[in-house]
Amino acid sequence: MNHKEYMRRAMELAAQAAKAGDVPVGCVIVKDGRIVGEGRNRREEHGDATAHAELEAIRDACARLGSWRLHECTMYVTLEPCPMCAGGIINSRIHTVRYGAKDDKAGACGSVLNLFEERFNHRPRLYGHLLEEECADQLQAFFQTLRQEE
Repeated sequence: MNHKEYMRRAMELAAQAAKAGDVPVGCVIVKDGRIVGEGRNRREEHGDATAHAELEAIRDACARLGSWRLHECTMYVTLEPCPMCAGGIINSRIHTVRYGAKDDKAGACGSVLNLFEERFNHRPRLYGHLLEEECADQLQAFFQTLRQEE
């Protein structure tokens, strides 16, 4: 698989989140060419403010790999990580983060601030804008539907 295919899998997970009434954000974690962690937003579903796609995927990858250190992994996420998720990325030592759409309200990878440029003990490589338009369209369609239902 290539970068776009991994992001498309994350978009499939985001679509599942939308069907469940959650903001459509999906995430996969890849090691050695295979997906080792998956997650999607479940805040509404679980009533849990921390049930973000990235943290779900990190938990899944740690469980599958038997380690909290994900230093050989790449994360693909449809929306720029927030500060909480950026903290999870730093603490799990994820090597590379590739995200789709920017988050001008809560993005912690450059839109509001970039936590990966601070003096933490780990700085992942960061690449944005992967399938950005498709990821942004998925989010916009979800919020447009919400507004129409109100």
